[in-house]
Amino acid sequence: MNMNPRILILTESYGNGHVQASKALQQQFLKQGVDNVKIVNLMKEGHPFIHLLTASLINKSTTSSRLGLDYYGWSYYLTRDTKRTALFQRSMTYLGQKKLKELIHQERPDVVVNTFPFGASPEVCSSLGITNFTVLTDYALHASWLHPKVDKYYVATEELKRQIIFKGFSKERVEVTGIPLRQEFSKGPDAQQIQHKKMILIMASDQGVISYLEELLHGLVGVSQCQIVVVCGRNNEKIKLRLEEHFAAYTDVTILGFVDNMHEWMSRATCIVTKAGGLTLTEAIALQLPIFIYKPYAGQEKENALYLSSRGVASVSSNMGELTKKINEFMTHPRLYDEVRERMIGLQHHQAASHIVNDILQRIHQQVPISI
Repeated sequence: MNMNPRILILTESYGNGHVQASKALQQQFLKQGVDNVKIVNLMKEGHPFIHLLTASLINKSTTSSRLGLDYYGWSYYLTRDTKRTALFQRSMTYLGQKKLKELIHQERPDVVVNTFPFGASPEVCSSLGITNFTVLTDYALHASWLHPKVDKYYVATEELKRQIIFKGFSKERVEVTGIPLRQEFSKGPDAQQIQHKKMILIMASDQGVISYLEELLHGLVGVSQCQIVVVCGRNNEKIKLRLEEHFAAYTDVTILGFVDNMHEWMSRATCIVTKAGGLTLTEAIALQLPIFIYKPYAGQEKENALYLSSRGVASVSSNMGELTKKINEFMTHPRLYDEVRERMIGLQHHQAASHIVNDILQRIHQQVPISI
């Protein structure tokens, strides 16, 4: 039995969700006394130029998709059911192998955990006798996540488990745990933090949201006795200053930059307007915060939005008039707020990070040490 195992978590910064899931797992390992935990952005460390290029293409796709040139969405759906035709995925597998082997020989991990679908990881780990775990960070399945040599999957929903089993994996290799969240989100909503005055929280860290933000704010400032809080996030100082100047006369509009207490703002809000990233949506569900999504990007974000919409906890709009109308109706009918929050309870998986970490540690304790 290894009493102080070494954990290697592989992630990628295409969006913030994979990184946040990794940090949530690291936080939980440390809480349980495992201090040899390292998070590595595999492509960024192994191939910085290619990482920069692909990250730029993905970021620009969010803007070009609004203009009808949605190359990321086209690629996502073209390769959704068969990763063997995905040039990007094959490239990621090939490019990551050398760096991962170097990392494994350097770090000597007992297990490797993926929060991004690196094909290199199960290939390399299997060849070296290292157990490999994969944590899905979305509510939709893409073929890039599937690899016959992944030892175990942790997923958000029973639907995802059934889909993976249908692809030929045994049920013992797939567990429904929910998506791991940082500890500040794992306690659920704090009733004492909920304000009497209604609040609309708008996440504006994404360039696509910024493109229609002023129009959205003008459509919402008329909501009676309602505060509007906009979080611009990192690297959006110009947008923040412009919005502050433009809405200076509106006392119920607050413009923020980066905040490190997002869980507190979400706990105080009545609803949130956000893009459909898996982590943000899971955080909202954990805090029973009704969700509004505007024109989700094709790919996993659209699939996330459609899934949560089908479960009655997220509202998806295709035009600005529809979005502002839905939010206005929601804010003026308390019954809708209570109904959505009640449905969110059925989707919650409390302590997902704890369940995943406990399962991984149990697996480690059952292993026979293998020399690398």
